[in-house]
Amino acid sequence: MDNNWVLQVKNVSKEYGGNSVLRDVSLSVKPGEIHALVGENGAGKSTLMNILFGMPVIHETGGFTGEVWLKGKKAEIESPKKAMEAGIGMVHQEFMLLPGFSVAENVKLNREPTKPNWFSGVSGNKLETLDLQKMGSDTRRALDKIEMDIDEWLPLVGMPVGYRQFIEIAREIDKADLSLLVLDEPTAVLTETEASRLLSVLKKLAESGIGVLFISHRLEEVCEIADTVTVLRDGEVIATMPKTETKLEAIAEMMVGRKISRSKTAESGRAIDEGNILEIRDLYVDMPGEYVNGANLTVRRGEILGIGGLAGHGKLGIANGIMGLYPSSGTLIFDGGEIPLNNAQASLEAGLVSLSEDRRGVGLLLDESIEDNIALASMISRKKFLKRVGPLPVSVLDRKAIREHANKMISLLEIKCTGPEQSVRRLSGGNQQKVCVAKAITMEPRLLLVSEPTRGIDVGAKERVLSMIKSLNRENGITVVMISSELQELRSMCDRIAIMYKGRICGILDPDAPDAEFGFCMAGKGGIPSD
Repeated sequence: MDNNWVLQVKNVSKEYGGNSVLRDVSLSVKPGEIHALVGENGAGKSTLMNILFGMPVIHETGGFTGEVWLKGKKAEIESPKKAMEAGIGMVHQEFMLLPGFSVAENVKLNREPTKPNWFSGVSGNKLETLDLQKMGSDTRRALDKIEMDIDEWLPLVGMPVGYRQFIEIAREIDKADLSLLVLDEPTAVLTETEASRLLSVLKKLAESGIGVLFISHRLEEVCEIADTVTVLRDGEVIATMPKTETKLEAIAEMMVGRKISRSKTAESGRAIDEGNILEIRDLYVDMPGEYVNGANLTVRRGEILGIGGLAGHGKLGIANGIMGLYPSSGTLIFDGGEIPLNNAQASLEAGLVSLSEDRRGVGLLLDESIEDNIALASMISRKKFLKRVGPLPVSVLDRKAIREHANKMISLLEIKCTGPEQSVRRLSGGNQQKVCVAKAITMEPRLLLVSEPTRGIDVGAKERVLSMIKSLNRENGITVVMISSELQELRSMCDRIAIMYKGRICGILDPDAPDAEFGFCMAGKGGIPSD
């Protein structure tokens, strides 16, 4: 071990409850190098990151074996505080921000600059006051580095997930002694434009001498940005290769252990019922960062309708407004009848079901089991998984039915877990997303709203989840409205694609429309949409 490396991981192994998740993993990162770590969900990537950052879950479950060296010295990283003191910055897959604080307060948390006052002159620096001017200027500088034009004192609460991801990155960039930046799926919630901007920022950071450990399921990004790529599968290193030897198809096949087919545009010529199942008229949604400004849209019965557009133009606001999660106004006609807005129960009772883009904040009960997460919403809104007790009008949980259904979903979606009773918090991010999909399926929707359904899911799991959504549409007749930042994903799935610009529908295109037409719509230059 020497100081030519900012990080060296040597023969690291980790078990959870007798289940091995990492086996003799070794990798190294040089100063100024971007080292990509790829693998399917459950391959052990996030566990390795938790080890590097000294997360409590590692030490509470028996620790790990192997060694971690930082800048030529063996490191004992016992806590996130120790990791930060050692020069490690971490952007986790799940957000580590305080919603009740402002952007600047989150960026400077635990590193707040202070200034002396009369009391501190008498009683010591513990009574110094916050230097709000410096907090603001430091935060502004960090935000400018990632080209994020947002007020540094804006409250975080209610911001869309894409904005929060940039704020997480700004917090780490602001640290003066940063020598290693670890990013766990930093572009998963970003649009292609935002992701491209972030990759440019990372290249500049690497040029300044900072080592970057970059985890991503977007293999195109890996091939573009990485100097070195390490592939994990089932907790083991399959290969480490330089950029000159990286090929997208080969990496994907090493990740999943099988050949992966390329995405195709949605099949044309499929018969769609000409009747409309959903009509949205003059919809306004007050969702911070995703404001909807008088949108009009119709959804045909039996189709998969895509909604795309750049972050901040309202695509996420559509689903959240329909489901009553943010204040809304306008008219919502579903299957010929009007549904009141700002009433989640009314939407659910009508047969509308939403798969949220924010799985941890909205989609899951993290401390409950997989089976309870899958069943609970259906139990409340559909009265499923309940059985009568004798002649009395009393119902109790049908635990047997819940367990059988959960096992079916685990098998169907290939959720990697120890069993249906495992806590959702202990699952990888991609497997948590699969539980959200299972919950939505279980509610037997008539119309399914899916927002960013493959966020944080690896290339193999993405294929399964999208296939499941398509199967629900084709075989079960469920109409789907699919909202995604991945244009190619929409083009591979949807019968029509609506593009939003400044809170309105700017155009509705066929999936095989030229790239230029999509670009014009995203820039606000599309024609009047026609159905």
